[in-house]
Amino acid sequence: MYDLPPEIDVRADGDLRIITLNRPDSLNSVNDDLHVGLAHVWSRLAEDRSARAAVITGAGRAFSAGGDFGYLDELRQDADLRAKTILHGREIVLGMARCRIPVVAAVNGPAVGLGCSLVALSDIVYIHPEAYLADPHVQVGLVAADGGPLTWPLQMSLLQAKEYALTGARIPAQRAVDLGLANHIADDPVAEAIDCAKRIMALPRQAVESTKRLLNIHLERAVLATLDYANTAEEQSFQTEDFRNIVAKLNAPKK
Repeated sequence: MYDLPPEIDVRADGDLRIITLNRPDSLNSVNDDLHVGLAHVWSRLAEDRSARAAVITGAGRAFSAGGDFGYLDELRQDADLRAKTILHGREIVLGMARCRIPVVAAVNGPAVGLGCSLVALSDIVYIHPEAYLADPHVQVGLVAADGGPLTWPLQMSLLQAKEYALTGARIPAQRAVDLGLANHIADDPVAEAIDCAKRIMALPRQAVESTKRLLNIHLERAVLATLDYANTAEEQSFQTEDFRNIVAKLNAPKK
């Protein structure tokens, strides 16, 4: 539904919308079509007055493995694609921060890069015990304009945010809960997330949506304070020699 690319699937379960990142053969790594879909889905949800809550998850074994290596190489070479992607990254961040309805993340497997960002921007998070979060932007030579550094300082200590943003280290499920990056560990995070969303949907609509907005005003203000700088810095990092060399290694044929 919503006339989006097939790489992002949205289906209705009554007033619930289930959003699935849908590139399972590549662990839902982000290519241009998936990025475009993620940029547009939040405005579609806002316009869908029958929607009361949403669950976001990944198809197959992963939530999202982060940026597709081929897509990263395209971004290095194509200035117009970079400009579009930077714009859409901004729309993803602000779209989630301003989303009218509660968004519950079901982290069914690794959530890396933009996948990790989607989790950080969700309202409630259920994570599989073997899943993990990671933001490796710096490891590939990029500034995380739509990544953990935008939101993590609101969710955990600044020192912890610096450690994980600067090193790209994996955050295991239990550690994510302990840090405040996830709410619950669940063997079936999708079922638990759906149950949570339906419990919220049973509550008075205006109270739910206004309370979410009240809480997310803090998030939106924090994001807007840094987003312009982050976008400019990420655009610059796409053109560095470090990024070019790292992407070339990532795309080199396996021996």
